[in-house]
Amino acid sequence: MKRIKVLIVDDSATVRDGLRSILSPHADFTIVGEAIDGLDAIDKAGDLHPDVVLMDAQMPGTNGVEATRRIKESSPEIKVLFLTVHVSDIQEALAAGVDGYLMKDCQREELLKAIRDVARGMS
Repeated sequence: MKRIKVLIVDDSATVRDGLRSILSPHADFTIVGEAIDGLDAIDKAGDLHPDVVLMDAQMPGTNGVEATRRIKESSPEIKVLFLTVHVSDIQEALAAGVDGYLMKDCQREELLKAIRDVARGMS
């Protein structure tokens, strides 16, 4: 079974910790790194070549939409799963090239399924 390499991007350490704790017990995921903002995400995506980036929408500085746009421009094969609390972010995220999106209050199993689906190209 091919492991899905995941980059977690969120400015909140608590959210990053929570995502890591959800993914870590599953043998099909490898967390290759974490980023604290959009610029950090762009750099780490280029260096780490994840299969999927879990991208926070709202971050200081370069937000998730702009980070997604820049990641997709340089590495279109990297899949981006957008995580947001605001429905209003979704349209702009889709225009930037996200491969899928979820509301941050989604259930654990919904998140796991979405990551697997996005990694397989089934957004």
